[in-house]
Amino acid sequence: MTDKGNIRNEEDYVGEIKGGLRPTMRLVVMGIVHKQPKSMVVLVACQSKGEGDEEIEGDVGLELKVNFSQKAVLRNARLSGQWGASETALSFFPFAPGEPFKMEIVCEHQQFRILVDGQPLCGFTHRLTQLASLTALRVHGDLQLTKVA
Repeated sequence: MTDKGNIRNEEDYVGEIKGGLRPTMRLVVMGIVHKQPKSMVVLVACQSKGEGDEEIEGDVGLELKVNFSQKAVLRNARLSGQWGASETALSFFPFAPGEPFKMEIVCEHQQFRILVDGQPLCGFTHRLTQLASLTALRVHGDLQLTKVA
């Protein structure tokens, strides 16, 4: 059942991180935030395909959930099917409706470092220690992607 007045043009991108994530790797997500955004999510996860191609809840090394109404960026990880505690501390909220952005996720030995438009936004200590098992980058939500690298 679709509510015609509420059709959302959500982006949903899944890309492969060839060979898995390693320290010094940098993932870049560039896009334009929708004019009336609610949220967008960037996931760095294990490839999770079961038999017959159905999605399985795989481990997630980093989930960045941008909530526009609360001006929050939640960070979390899922290990063995269990989500941990969300981290929310931010020095500033870098996203604006209708505006382009460049998000960089830098994999370091101890943590992910997240930059937006070249400015450090936050860090997230690795909870999943097998970084090489992180082979998928997924982006979905209220944005138009312009580049993923």
